[in-house]
Amino acid sequence: MNNELITLTRDVEASIVPAGDKVTLAKGVPAYITQSLGGSYTVVVNDNMFRIESEDADALGLEPEKTPADTASKATNKEELDQQILEQLKTVYDPEIPVNLADLGLIYSREASPICDKETFKPTDDWRIDVKMTLTAPGCGMGPSLQEDVKNKLLCIKGVDEVNVELVWDPPWGSDMMSDAAKLELGMM
Repeated sequence: MNNELITLTRDVEASIVPAGDKVTLAKGVPAYITQSLGGSYTVVVNDNMFRIESEDADALGLEPEKTPADTASKATNKEELDQQILEQLKTVYDPEIPVNLADLGLIYSREASPICDKETFKPTDDWRIDVKMTLTAPGCGMGPSLQEDVKNKLLCIKGVDEVNVELVWDPPWGSDMMSDAAKLELGMM
């Protein structure tokens, strides 16, 4: 699908890459799809790069992609939930880099904890997930968008009712934090 020329079928909200500012791309505008990973789409329109979210795939003439959470059953234990969290995080991509945030080493921590009933203070079978993540560069304007993408993807997991995603800068990210698969994909091995 990379570099496929399409015509937008309707007006669609998009984020300018890498600034992150929201704009509306008009119906009928030609666009090149340069990346289609994890349900979001990177397109080039008039030599400018934009990110379009999964729920707007129809504007590109596409069906939204399913994520692992769309087909998974509710986790029966914390280990299953941890696996589902990792699988969902691997569906979040930087619009400029064809590697998911987990393999890029941008997810510093993820912790699931049971939500307690507000009256009895006993744990329920619903979960809260706290994530600490960073970006490849502190000035990246896509930070809030990627942060929201992580949150929304994790909220798709059955039984997850709360997600907090914190953007942190310590320790600073470095390419040594990438998985071997990410290094291989980017020609660094």
